[in-house]
Amino acid sequence: MASKRKKVNFELFSLGSSSGVAYKNKALKKQIIQFIDNRGSSSITELSKELTTSVPKTTALVGELITEWLLQDEGKIDSTGGRRASVFGLVSDACFFLGVDVKKYHINVGLMDFQKRMVTHKDKLPFKMENTAESLKKLIQLIKDFISHSQIERARILGCGINLTGRINQHTGHSYSFYHFKEEPLAEVIQQEIGIPAYLENDSRSMAFGEFYSGELSSERNVLFVNLDYGIGLGIVVDGKIYYGRSGFSGEFGHIPLFDNEIICHCGKKGCLETEASGWALIRKFKERLEKGSSSSAVKKNTSASEITLEDIITAAKNEDTLCIELLSEIGEQLGKGLAVLINVFNPELIILGGTLSETGDYIRLPARSVLNKFSLSLMNNDTSLRISRLGERAGVIGACLIARLKVINNT
Repeated sequence: MASKRKKVNFELFSLGSSSGVAYKNKALKKQIIQFIDNRGSSSITELSKELTTSVPKTTALVGELITEWLLQDEGKIDSTGGRRASVFGLVSDACFFLGVDVKKYHINVGLMDFQKRMVTHKDKLPFKMENTAESLKKLIQLIKDFISHSQIERARILGCGINLTGRINQHTGHSYSFYHFKEEPLAEVIQQEIGIPAYLENDSRSMAFGEFYSGELSSERNVLFVNLDYGIGLGIVVDGKIYYGRSGFSGEFGHIPLFDNEIICHCGKKGCLETEASGWALIRKFKERLEKGSSSSAVKKNTSASEITLEDIITAAKNEDTLCIELLSEIGEQLGKGLAVLINVFNPELIILGGTLSETGDYIRLPARSVLNKFSLSLMNNDTSLRISRLGERAGVIGACLIARLKVINNT
């Protein structure tokens, strides 16, 4: 097996220069990989039609890809007549793709193989995201440690997708909300440190990507993924494609000025949806209720109200803490007003609630559903389903892996 692995042709995914017949053959091989990637497997006849090349030529190219350990013969398929045809698929361990989902107080890291299967992952590695050089250094070290412990040769990891909150330019690799200390793109800074091509993406869009392209949806093509964490983000899927907007910063759902209050949002403005319907809002409301004399199991003997985290409140709610459940209902009702706006504007088939707050399930979904029914047009909301993410905490890391994989395969 080791001798075969040395023959993997990673140059096929590079932007290296070639010309003439070599360039054409390389382009055709990439088309073969992309077609099989979309289909799962394919026969020579199907590939020949797709590439509009002769069967002998296609057979030769497939043979080279097998020699280069990127494709494998997966056996014969049933035929209505004549000889049964062989089908070919991707070699699962030919290469791997790393995904890093950065949260406020932890990160999730995972490794995906060539056939889109997660082979290893680490969830909720302790980490505190702050806009400091020390925080970035810690993040890079956690990525390096994960790679080392994975026992996968670094050269076989072809790309690393990294999710960050805030404004991300996924084309240039710049982050405008965190770790923007240097003129060079953050993606390049991380790439130089870990030795693997790195790609940045906004966390909400990546979660939407993971949910949409991992097979968790059926026939839906117009989907909104609402990321409920300390803030609120939105991933937009229109006709099966992630929508970025003109500047690439679409999805700032949490900053819709929906409320007439004097609460200053993290963006610097007042009245944003985040001021009443986010994780930050939940913690603020929780502390206010404690100050007025309420009690909660979320406040433990060794924890003061000032140290309460979103996870503490969620855990207490799951343990039927009355105050936490009441506050989640309030948050859900305020969220429902924002969701009503989305339904009236986008008329989606499905809205998925994901992120940390979605772990509370119906405690937040049912109040949100009730209010959005009240404030959205019935002709629209009757056709919109509202459900909790099926991937849960894994949505982001799966999305990051898939995005890195797509970037590498398509050379984008």
